[in-house]
Amino acid sequence: MTALLTDNLPLLAGAPNGIKKLRELILEQAVRGKLVPQDPNDEPASELLERIAEEKARLVAGGKIKKQKPLAQIDEEETPFELPINWTWSRLGNLVIESGAGWSPSCEPRPRKANEWGVLKVSAVSWGIYQPEENKALPASLEARPEHEVAEGDFLVSRANTAELVARSVVVETTPAHLMLSDKIVRLKLTTLCERHYANLANSSPLARYYYSRVAGGTSSSMKNVSREQILSLPLALPPLAEQHRIVAKVDELMALCDRLEAQQADADSAHAQLVQALLNSLTQASDADDFAQSWQRLAEHFHTLFTTESSIDALKQTLLQLAVMGKLVPQDPSDEPAGEDLVKELAHQRNELRRSGRIRESKEAIDFSGLDEMKICIPPNWNWVRMSEIAEVVRGGSPRPAGDPQFYGGDIPFLKVADITAIKGKYLEGYSSTIKEAGLKKTRYIDAQTVLLTNSGATLGVPGICNFPASFNDGVAAFIEKSDLVFDEYLYLYLKTLTKWFLTIASRGQGQPNLNTDIIKSTWFALPPLAEQHRIVAKVDQLMALCDQLKSCLTQARQLHEQLASTLVEQAVA
Repeated sequence: MTALLTDNLPLLAGAPNGIKKLRELILEQAVRGKLVPQDPNDEPASELLERIAEEKARLVAGGKIKKQKPLAQIDEEETPFELPINWTWSRLGNLVIESGAGWSPSCEPRPRKANEWGVLKVSAVSWGIYQPEENKALPASLEARPEHEVAEGDFLVSRANTAELVARSVVVETTPAHLMLSDKIVRLKLTTLCERHYANLANSSPLARYYYSRVAGGTSSSMKNVSREQILSLPLALPPLAEQHRIVAKVDELMALCDRLEAQQADADSAHAQLVQALLNSLTQASDADDFAQSWQRLAEHFHTLFTTESSIDALKQTLLQLAVMGKLVPQDPSDEPAGEDLVKELAHQRNELRRSGRIRESKEAIDFSGLDEMKICIPPNWNWVRMSEIAEVVRGGSPRPAGDPQFYGGDIPFLKVADITAIKGKYLEGYSSTIKEAGLKKTRYIDAQTVLLTNSGATLGVPGICNFPASFNDGVAAFIEKSDLVFDEYLYLYLKTLTKWFLTIASRGQGQPNLNTDIIKSTWFALPPLAEQHRIVAKVDQLMALCDQLKSCLTQARQLHEQLASTLVEQAVA
């Protein structure tokens, strides 16, 4: 590596994806002949290729291998840089004695046990290191094919995978017995007149990745494929055999350095995250005002060194929300009407009036659900605890069946789904992905504008949002309708945001897909401040969230600048 890079190693390693770029640069320098000095006494690679050709001819004459199809000559477009003395351009197939793929029987959905026969999955060769444990057991009803068994010294290349992983390769150093290749893995038997590990790093270099990105087939990035002929046709810069060994030794040394840098970075990131969380926890767990003030002072003194990552800023956001619903974010005003017993009685009166009018159904008695009481926290004296069922009617929507039936779908009425809520970037829904007709309303529910919603099924369960237009919604969504005028909808929204993880944990206790019963939502505790304070809390949260977003934006700009600087260093090193 050049002095330019070694002098700026901390900057490069600390950049976004910096260590990944460093690894790519090492491979780039290796195949350009810039990693180790050349020795003019080395046998030229052109003469090495002649010896390999003679070896193949002897094996063909002796009936050991079949005669191979000649490979196309390297054209000028395939030689993007000048080679050092004694190097030559060649194709990977010129180093290959024989090649073939495996087979893909219908296997059992488990790894093989003990000495059973198994078939390698493509993940066994995807990550640069041979992973024989990535296999599926061959059913006892099928007979093994020993000719496909993996052997030590094999050079394996994935034939089908994602765009990033297709044509990734490994050298098999050691392997358990009774493992066979699948037809998605190509086996190359390389000549002993080349260094297998040099072929592997050449196949992993940026030059090779560019080649495979051009020749790989497939209509999506999630599944690409290359043929055995395309793998054999890979153009590579071939050094003398002695230099191949020197390059591999140097690459191993530098990759070990990258491993250490990566481990140090992971340890530092982990320690940083733990420190941030510990200091944030000291705010939410403060026993009194003095304790809270001291905890905040500790945080403020180190603010610019603590909140230097997106995850730390997200943790800060979540803590601010938690402080908001604990009454610790804005001062209390003694002149506010307290959310005391009189307010609770008014809530009850409002609910009874709605029931008598038939606008809401009779509520069930609050269920005794394990874990609900854990949510109750110390709140200011003029606040009160109520159940969600006391502030709003919580209902699920419905989905007209069959799905997509033109009798119900395709009208002018917005029909909200879970994805519409989870896609929002702020409080309010930004749109809808489906519509229904008047006939479909009989199968679902209808809400007015400014209704608070909550996802209640799937992996993104517990995400709130506010719908600022009339709409209908499916059964993956719960709505807080007939909400009391003593509760500000935006305060209810931010309170629900503090419960997202809790809701998901509760819903995941069952079997199958997580699902949040509306009875659980209704029975959940709600910390009710005076109405005037709810508005002050929302205003303060909005202000602080905007500051957090600005901080994250500045962080993103700094990361982009850091990445550009690192990329410039890499480009200069290659040039």
